[in-house]
Amino acid sequence: MSQHAVEANFDGLVGPTHNYAGLSWGNVASKSNVHAVSNPREAALQGLAKMKRLADRGYVQGVLPPHERPHIPTLRSLGFTGSDAEVLGKASREVPAVLAAVSSASAMWTANAATVSPSADTSDHRVHFTPANLSAKFHRSIEHPVTGRMLKAIFTDEGYFAHHPALPSVSHFGDEGAANHTRLCAGYGDAGVELFVYGQAAFNDQAPAPRTYPARQTLEASQAIARLHGLKDGHCVFAQQNPDAIDAGVFHNDVIAVGNGNTLFYHEMAFLEEDRVLADIRSRLTGTDLQPVRVSSADVLIGDAVASYLFNSQLLNAPDGMLLAVPGECREVASVSRYLDALVAEDGPITAVEVFDVKQSMRNGGGPACLRLRVVLTDDELQALNRGVILTDDLYERLTTWVKAHYRDQLSQEDLGDPMLLDEVRKALDELTGILGVGSIYDFQL
Repeated sequence: MSQHAVEANFDGLVGPTHNYAGLSWGNVASKSNVHAVSNPREAALQGLAKMKRLADRGYVQGVLPPHERPHIPTLRSLGFTGSDAEVLGKASREVPAVLAAVSSASAMWTANAATVSPSADTSDHRVHFTPANLSAKFHRSIEHPVTGRMLKAIFTDEGYFAHHPALPSVSHFGDEGAANHTRLCAGYGDAGVELFVYGQAAFNDQAPAPRTYPARQTLEASQAIARLHGLKDGHCVFAQQNPDAIDAGVFHNDVIAVGNGNTLFYHEMAFLEEDRVLADIRSRLTGTDLQPVRVSSADVLIGDAVASYLFNSQLLNAPDGMLLAVPGECREVASVSRYLDALVAEDGPITAVEVFDVKQSMRNGGGPACLRLRVVLTDDELQALNRGVILTDDLYERLTTWVKAHYRDQLSQEDLGDPMLLDEVRKALDELTGILGVGSIYDFQL
């Protein structure tokens, strides 16, 4: 018997070291803006404004704190010694590219933080979390220990929540979290279908794979997470992403497809075996019919989809249909803007489009969907989590004041070696953990 449940969105708060280092090969926006001067304050305020708009519409909106960056423990593990300031200075002089990697604010894209399975799908009827190892990129591979601590500090009650360690950090089990995972269902409290999308099968040399850019998610990682979460075959579909789409800059599935409820919004180049994927979903989805919204290349070229991040939008259940929350860039690409106008004019499941300004994030290759981790929660589970991270009017005001007090309005690559920046970050994060009530989750606090 199903219970009442909601889909909560937990957005990553953009960190004080948000910068454009161009660290993500395969992410077109990240590479095209390399070395531009960023505005961390504006980025964080843009993210908070997005959260506030959705909270004001009645959606359950949570906040995930940023990670400590620059990450001195990683530099120490690479042989740098001395005081923290000395470690920072040596890294800045000797390996500036490594310093840029350990200073990345990429944890703001919490779609990559973890894979989450709701209690309606799991064998023990608890919500399961597995932090993503993000092994494809060094700057992201160092995130999962703190991500795991953070999730445990928020979802603490073991009667409701189960936490798993990240998968082995090797390419064979490369895991990018919820950016390659979505859930389709009749109602949030009903048993659903979890769609795992992978780039390649790591243990099959003959399987199709991209030729230019790396496939970051493996079939084997997706299967392992399904086992860890206690998902039966009837709750899982494994689909290969089209290798040609990856080579066109679609580094995660959420850059070319997004699903919610019984609606799957996707580009025709999203899946290698489109008909088989849709048939598998339909055969497992109970209590409702799948509503696919397929975008053809004739309407939107894949290059335009990547440039606008049309599919990296949030698909939200609304009283009169589905709301698509798109980045402002969707109105700047003519073909995409025309398509959106035609979409809402149709008699389809997506009935409204709203534009959100997340330009600072977009310049690094992350749209509205990258910034959020979706967690389906029953009423009891929602009450059991740490309520200090749920966005209210008061918390929004406190966080806005906090950002304005602690964040710089300009940050360049040269600034990353400034010991004062490290001190600013630690002071800010120490204050933030108190505001959110999550306790000591950072290395410098332990």
